[in-house]
Amino acid sequence: MDSKDNLEPNDDELFEHYKFTASKGQEPLRVDKFLMNFIENATRNKIQQAAKDGHIWVNDIIVKQNYKVKAYDEVKVMFEHPPYEFLLVPENIPLDIVYEDDALLVVNKPAGMVVHPGHGNYSGTLINALVYHIENLPSNSNERPGLVHRIDKDTSGLLVVAKTEQAMTHLSKQFFDKTTEREYVALVWGNVEDDAGTIEGNLARHPKNRLQMTVFPEGDQGKEAVTHYKVLERLGYVTLVSCKLETGRTHQIRVHMKYIGHTLFNDERYGGDKILKGTTFTKYKQFVDNAFKVLPRQALHAKTLGFIHPVTNEMMRFSADIPDDMLQCIEKWKTYSKHQSME
Repeated sequence: MDSKDNLEPNDDELFEHYKFTASKGQEPLRVDKFLMNFIENATRNKIQQAAKDGHIWVNDIIVKQNYKVKAYDEVKVMFEHPPYEFLLVPENIPLDIVYEDDALLVVNKPAGMVVHPGHGNYSGTLINALVYHIENLPSNSNERPGLVHRIDKDTSGLLVVAKTEQAMTHLSKQFFDKTTEREYVALVWGNVEDDAGTIEGNLARHPKNRLQMTVFPEGDQGKEAVTHYKVLERLGYVTLVSCKLETGRTHQIRVHMKYIGHTLFNDERYGGDKILKGTTFTKYKQFVDNAFKVLPRQALHAKTLGFIHPVTNEMMRFSADIPDDMLQCIEKWKTYSKHQSME
C-alpha cells in the first residue's frame, strides 16, 4: 500500500473490499476495533495501516483509526485493486487426490489449508491449487471455481470439486436437497451422556462476535441446521463422536456440539482451547497442554463423503483416515483415561 499525503477520495481507482453497517445498538467504538470484530484473520496492525493509508471510509468519508463508529454508520474498506478472491493465481501446491475423473475430483484437505481466497488468505488455498491442477474449472456465483461445499481451514478431510458446469449444477442440487452423506469425527469436551442424538437449532452469525455462529433455538432467525451424533468412544473428560450432517451450515458441528455443552477439543474460536472438564491438578493441566500441542487446531475431521455421480448416477462413497495429529491426541486421551480408571 502506498501511503497517501492527500486523503481526497478518488472513486475511479478504488474497489470495495468490505462493507459493514453498524447496528442500532452500536456503542461508540474505534473503527479499528470495530473492524477487528468483523474481518476474519485481520490483524490490528493491518487495519491501522489501512486507516493511515486512507483506505477506511465511514459514510463515504475517509476516517482515521481512532474514529468512533456509531449506530447505523456505514463502514467500508476500499483499495486500489479488486478483491484478491477475483484474482485467482494458479499455484503448484501438492494435493491429496482420493479420486478423479472427467466430471469431478475428491480431495483430502489437510488441516491449516484455507479452501478459497479471501479475508487475508490470498495464496496457498485449495482453490489456488485446483486452478493449477485443472484448466477451466466451472465457476459459481461466488467466484469460487468448482466448489459446491467447503470445510473450515483447521478442519481436515474430504471435499468434492466439480470439473464441469453440469457436474457443478448436479452436485450443488444434491447438497441443497440434503441427499449427500457427510460424516465427521470429532473429539469433544466432557462425557456425552446419550449414546446417540440429534441436535436441531437454526444457525446465524453471533450478534456481538461476527466471526462466530450461534444457535437460535426458536427458529425465528438463521438457517435450519440438523446434526445427528453418535458416541464412538468415551475417554473420561473427552468423548470421541461421529457427527452426520443433514444440513451443511458454517461451523455447524462446532456450534451444535457447544450448544449441547460439548465444545470441540482445542476449538479456539468457540472456547475449546481451555480446560473445560477435568481436575485442577497441575499434572492434568500439563497433560492437556501437551494434547493441545499435539493437535494445534479443533479436533474435527471430515471422514466420509457420499454422493450420486453426476454422469453415471452411481452412488459413490469415500473415506479418509483420521490424520496423525488427531490420532496422536486421541491416543493420549486413551492412555490417560486408562490410567485414571486404574487408580
